Amino acid sequence: MVMALPLVGLFFFRLYENQLIRQTEAELIAQGAALGAIYAQEVRDAGVAIEKLGAAVPADSATDPDSRYRPIEPRLDLASDYVLPARPPAITATAPDPAVAPIGARLSGILAETQKTTLAGFRLLDPKGVVIAGREEIGLSLSAVEEVRQALAGRHASALRQRLSDEPPPSLYSVSRGTRVRVFVAMPVAVDGKVAGVVYLSRTPNNIVKHLYGERGKVGLAAIAILGGTLLIGLVFLRTVSRPIYALMERTKRIAAGDRDAIRPLDHHGTREMAELSDAFLDMAEKLHARSDSIQTFATHVSHELKSPLTAIQGAAELLRDSGSAMDEGERRRFSNNIVTDAERLNLLVRRLLDLARAENLAPGGESTLVGAALALLPAEDRLAVRVEGGGDIRLRMSAENAAIVLANLIDNSARHGATLVSITAASAGGKATILVSDDGAGISPSNRGRIFEPFFTTRRDAGGTGMGLGIVLALLKAHDGTIRLVDSERGTRFEIILPAV
Repeated sequence: MVMALPLVGLFFFRLYENQLIRQTEAELIAQGAALGAIYAQEVRDAGVAIEKLGAAVPADSATDPDSRYRPIEPRLDLASDYVLPARPPAITATAPDPAVAPIGARLSGILAETQKTTLAGFRLLDPKGVVIAGREEIGLSLSAVEEVRQALAGRHASALRQRLSDEPPPSLYSVSRGTRVRVFVAMPVAVDGKVAGVVYLSRTPNNIVKHLYGERGKVGLAAIAILGGTLLIGLVFLRTVSRPIYALMERTKRIAAGDRDAIRPLDHHGTREMAELSDAFLDMAEKLHARSDSIQTFATHVSHELKSPLTAIQGAAELLRDSGSAMDEGERRRFSNNIVTDAERLNLLVRRLLDLARAENLAPGGESTLVGAALALLPAEDRLAVRVEGGGDIRLRMSAENAAIVLANLIDNSARHGATLVSITAASAGGKATILVSDDGAGISPSNRGRIFEPFFTTRRDAGGTGMGLGIVLALLKAHDGTIRLVDSERGTRFEIILPAV
């Protein structure tokens, strides 16, 4: 793409060529105005009768007596103006007006000297369009030419015409329109409000393609420089983008194969964006491995928790089957009760697992509730008293059902650990609600404080505890951008919950 830019730029040379054409037109207008002023003065000095002059200059073209200037702006446009055929040849005409013919002879020298410097073609025409000065076509008429006819009527005219040349153009000219046209300008000369003659000028505009062709050696050097720059850009791209991408792909394969040593930063990032991508990818890989470890640990705990009651159920059932009539009624009832108890434990464990799965995959629905409204959904608690110390009217960004589940699990834990009173205090600040849930129970021993949020960790397994209540609370709060932590308390247990407030 970099190498193609100069070639594509050739097609935009038309914009520059159009400017060159207007520049050429402006130069011809200036030269025509100067020569026209000289010719007009010669006509006045010669005392040419007004009836010998041509058509009257239109009112909108006549000199405004209140204005010192009458600028003529170039208006040719290579993109929109129609390029006329080559200028028609001059035709035979009657002899030039003898009143102005001597003036043309006197000005021929001025036209020839001017042409040597400006390279423009000049024709000086009398009021009837007959050439009276110029290198060629003197005595012939150009009145049939469109732009000359307009000038004889008193109006300035410009035209683009096809250029005829005896020299074959270089092959590079094929991309240019500007080299195949010639600019023609016809300037009427007004004396006493009538057309005294026409200055007819023409020139081929300059062209950038011609300059490029003339500088073929420098253009070649520029192409070599562009090629070298492109190769350098490709090398930099390879080192800064491609190499880190391939390195990251290789790390991906190693991580997928289970190589945990591959989860480390790349030796070379190349760009800031690549460094951010690498960091994000490695962070994702670390989280996936951590998630995998968590799932593996969770599966181990689940299998252990399910295995114990299943083993007990199986053993009791086998004893009932094998003992037959030898087992008295008391023993049969005891084993049957063990089966029912362990089945209920399995049922409870499965329900808690489903609750945990729903909590971890919960998508917040934008609902909100008051602290007091969540407590109102709780069933009556006979084991202890629940009291709201303050903040019951604070609105949480959480549904009442989910907030009730959080509080219910905390209250149930307090009841299982000998508490008789649970106090709830809420406060709101900075868009966050802080809820303190305290009880007067036995508290948590220092050795167990760091493990209370671990799945299946419980000190009341013999009383039916599953060790999943606080795990469900933690998952629900995380799903609602909340946190929970155990804080120090003089007596019992105190949890601090932080949730977004409405």
